[in-house]
Amino acid sequence: MTAQERKPTVLLINGPNLNLLGRREPDKYGTTTLAQIEERLGALASRHGVALECFQSNHEGELIDRIQQAQGQADAILINPGALTHTSVGLADALAAAGIPTIEVHLSNIYKREEFRHHSYVAPVAQGQISGLGAYGYTLAFLAALDLLGVRKED
Repeated sequence: MTAQERKPTVLLINGPNLNLLGRREPDKYGTTTLAQIEERLGALASRHGVALECFQSNHEGELIDRIQQAQGQADAILINPGALTHTSVGLADALAAAGIPTIEVHLSNIYKREEFRHHSYVAPVAQGQISGLGAYGYTLAFLAALDLLGVRKED
């Protein structure tokens, strides 16, 4: 398949501790697992004729490596950096360097939480941010990515 024939690709990246979704602090993050989120987005991707790639790591360097590898492969990135949102200049730099439209996602409303969570290093390099809508935020971010790519089909 040539580059012109390949489907548009959305890369979903989840950072530290998001592998524990559904079990970790369900009062803050809900009971939906990461596998369930990926399954829902996979169904949406299929319906809209795009590819979905999913990646999760608890290691900052692995996340940065995956973003760098996405150049020329992914057309949009959805990222929940977890706690790295508030600490990782390296992650923000990797996203900026990749030049791929990015949407930041958070399950909880980071602005209603502890003061240190109110700052995002990712937000200035992202097209937008969705925060506080639980697992549904991923769906909204995915639909927004489809709109950015001009490939969203009307339901």
